[in-house]
Amino acid sequence: MQQLSVLYVEDDAIIANATRDGAREHGIHIELADTGEKGLRRAGSDEFDVIILDRMLPDLDGIEIVTRLRAAGVAVPVLMLSALGRAENRIQGLDAGVDDYMAKPFEPDELIARLRALHRRSTNREASAVILFGDFECHVKARTVHRAGQHIPLSPKEFNLFKYLIENAGEIVTKDMLLRNVWNLNFDPETNVIEVNVNRLRRKLDEGFEAPCLETVRGMGYRLTA
Repeated sequence: MQQLSVLYVEDDAIIANATRDGAREHGIHIELADTGEKGLRRAGSDEFDVIILDRMLPDLDGIEIVTRLRAAGVAVPVLMLSALGRAENRIQGLDAGVDDYMAKPFEPDELIARLRALHRRSTNREASAVILFGDFECHVKARTVHRAGQHIPLSPKEFNLFKYLIENAGEIVTKDMLLRNVWNLNFDPETNVIEVNVNRLRRKLDEGFEAPCLETVRGMGYRLTA
C-alpha cells in the first residue's frame, strides 16, 4: 500500500506526537506544525496527500487557514479535528472547504481510516504548490507572487529570492544563506549583488502598501514579516 504523507497542524505536543507515532505503524508519515502560521506555510506543498487541521490554534483559527488554502487554489483534502463538535461547528468547517470533520477525543483507528478514505477520493486531483504567509501567496509552479490579492511582477531572480525568503518567513536569512541557496555560490564575490536585489524586491513588495514586509536586521541579514 502506498505510504501517505500527512501534515498535522496541532499545538498540543502530546496529542500530535502520539498521533504521529500511531500512524507510523500503519505506514503513514506525519509531519507536525505547532502553529497556524507554520502549517499555513507548509500546507500548499505538493508533498502532502492529506492535511489534519486542529480547529483551535494559538495564532490562526483553523477555519481561517482552510479558507485561505481554498482561496489560493490548494485542493489537498483537509480533515479538521476539534473539541467543538456541535452540528453548527461542523457545518461552518465544511462550508469553509473542510473535507471531513472529527470531534475530539477521537479513536486513532478511525482517524487512520478517514485519512485513507480522503486520499482515495482525491487521487485524481490536480496538484498545486502554494506557499502562504501573512497576506502573501507564492505560487511555485506558476512562479507568481500576490500580496493581498494583488499580483507583484518579479524577475526570475527576484522570484527565486522571494521564494527562499518566504520558505524561511519569520526567520533571519543571512547573506551567506542567500549566496548559497539563491545564487548557488559558496564564496562571497565581494559585490553588493545581494543588497541591490533585496532593495529592488523590497520596493516591489511594498509598493501600494503601508506596512513594510522585508526587514533588514543590522549585521545579520533579512527577515520577511507578516
